[in-house]
Amino acid sequence: MKRAIYPGSFDPVTFGHLDVIERSLKITDELIVGVLQNSSKNPLFSVEERVTMLKEATSHIPHVRVEAFDGLLVDFAVKSEATTIVRGLRAITDFEYELQMSQINTALNHDVDTVFLTTRLQYAYLSSSIVKEVALMGGDISKFVPENVMKRVYEKFKLKERV
Repeated sequence: MKRAIYPGSFDPVTFGHLDVIERSLKITDELIVGVLQNSSKNPLFSVEERVTMLKEATSHIPHVRVEAFDGLLVDFAVKSEATTIVRGLRAITDFEYELQMSQINTALNHDVDTVFLTTRLQYAYLSSSIVKEVALMGGDISKFVPENVMKRVYEKFKLKERV
């Protein structure tokens, strides 16, 4: 069985993330969505909240499991018996960073490969940061995130839903 990991902070998960998750299943039998617990970042949602939102948002997608992790991604891959890391690319700037991370991961463990999926054009502009910024300014984020996520984002910012 081929197993891959799609890592990220997912703060919050967007339709772009979900698109990469669904498309990843065309190249692997099972996908682990790894939610990074990164102490150097100041996320809007706790790792537990992000895991919950992702589990809800992917509940209809077979062969997907959501887990939190910290530490090195390649260590998480080995522990999870995954041989592939999936990364989404929106723009050339993403590629430069992701290529460097891929090369570091290969230097740490040559048995774990990275596969890049380019973002569909309809999601090329979309990021968790933009979603949070639009929501904070009182904008409608229903086109960017699932309903369960939208409600939680508005709750965090203590805003009434715009829908």
